Amino acid sequence: MGFQLISAAILLAFYGCYFVKMLRQKKRGIQTDQIGKGKADFTKFVEITMKIAAVLVFAAGVFSIFMGKSRCLTAVRVMGAVLSVLGTIIFVTAVQTMRDSWRAGVSKTDRTELVTDGIYQMSRNPAFLGFDLLYIGTLLMFFNWILCILTVFAVIMYHLQIVYVEENFLLAAFGDEYLQYREKVCRYIGRKR
Repeated sequence: MGFQLISAAILLAFYGCYFVKMLRQKKRGIQTDQIGKGKADFTKFVEITMKIAAVLVFAAGVFSIFMGKSRCLTAVRVMGAVLSVLGTIIFVTAVQTMRDSWRAGVSKTDRTELVTDGIYQMSRNPAFLGFDLLYIGTLLMFFNWILCILTVFAVIMYHLQIVYVEENFLLAAFGDEYLQYREKVCRYIGRKR
């Protein structure tokens, strides 16, 4: 029961941040959810598939938490809880640092700034890292094969979103400024120099 409560609280904090930020931006006339909108071909495929993966892994995670069963050692489950908390902290920090530049998906019509301060000095994609850690942590706490497959699927789709959509967009939008940033900060975690 302890891991179920911890996981439920973590999911509430994580997705609470996501939806509260989205609602606040909507009140200011900012369309946060840009996934698949105004896109075509491979970019649209990646974004829509990523969104489907996110919904599926969330649903499987909630179901797994509700079932509460796991054959994992307690130490593995504790590590999962730590990763989930860490992922939530990283995600919330990333969303706050982005201010009004934060979007789910890329928007070719909204002009935003390239955010390179705060947590973005240590990761070019901390929000995606937060999602990955949350999903992996939930998997470690409530391991089952369906959740495992969907977690791997979601992590792969987030990676494809970064590599084939986000990075191309940032390069086109910010050019040399983004190239200089990319040379200093790793895609997921760490500085290069």
